[in-house]
Amino acid sequence: QVQLVESGGGLVQAGGSLRLSCAASGRTFSSYVMGWFRQAPGKEREFVAAINWSGSRTSYSDSVKGRFTISRDNAKNTVYLQMNSLKPEDTAVYYCAASTRYYTTTDGYNYWGQGTQVTVSS
Repeated sequence: QVQLVESGGGLVQAGGSLRLSCAASGRTFSSYVMGWFRQAPGKEREFVAAINWSGSRTSYSDSVKGRFTISRDNAKNTVYLQMNSLKPEDTAVYYCAASTRYYTTTDGYNYWGQGTQVTVSS
C-alpha cells in the first residue's frame, strides 16, 4: 500500500509555470507506475501524464503534451509534474495516483492523493 501527498499548487498567471510534487510513503514506491490527473469544476477527472517505474516510459494527454513534463526520483519517493506555458483551461485540482500496471485512465489506479489546486488566471 502507498499513501500520496501532493504539493506545489497555487495561483499563477497564464504563461507561467508551476511544479507539482507528490510524496509517497512506503518502501515499494519504485515498483509503482505513477500518474497525474486533474479535475475541473463540473468535469470528470482526466488523465494528464504517467511514468513507469524507471522513468524510461512516459505518456501525456494531447492537451498538455509539449508543455508538461512528468518525472520521478525513486530515492526521494517523489513524482513531479513540471507545468510550463500554463493556460486558464489548465485550472483544476491535480491528483497524483499509483498503479501496479501502466495505465492512462483513472480506472487503473488504486491509490490517490488528496489533490492540490492549480488556478491559472488570464
